[in-house]
Amino acid sequence: MSAADDGGNRSLGQLVATATTELSALVHDEIALAKAEFRDSARRTLFGSGAAIVAGVLLLFSLPVLSFALAYGLRAWTGLGLAWCFLIVGGIYWLIAGILGVFALAKFKRVKAPKKSVASAKETAAVLGSVKPHPRAAANGGRPARDVTRSTA
Repeated sequence: MSAADDGGNRSLGQLVATATTELSALVHDEIALAKAEFRDSARRTLFGSGAAIVAGVLLLFSLPVLSFALAYGLRAWTGLGLAWCFLIVGGIYWLIAGILGVFALAKFKRVKAPKKSVASAKETAAVLGSVKPHPRAAANGGRPARDVTRSTA
């Protein structure tokens, strides 16, 4: 229900309650939008990070063991020198790591900033920034009224 619905006959308390409710709903909606956008970005980041971690693990842990096995197997199969076999195996691992690195980079490039949340927050800040202060605060030079008890200094 808005002020125009009842002809502007609402009391100040009703107007403040409505404004508070609507502002609370706006903040909750903006938080929900930010969470949804963050979830999407986090999922993409997670997949890209997973690919990068797999590439790193492959390079670190499997290279020594599998390199020896593959190099000796390649030597037995082709009859090439042992040095050439090790070079071929190293090149294969670099190729696999390069492909996984390109895949991870593509996933990271798809991560975007939460544009809708930022635009909505800027719009809300602009609206709240244009609100005029209470007349009593302007009459006192911006100082709080003396008859108001404050719990802190």
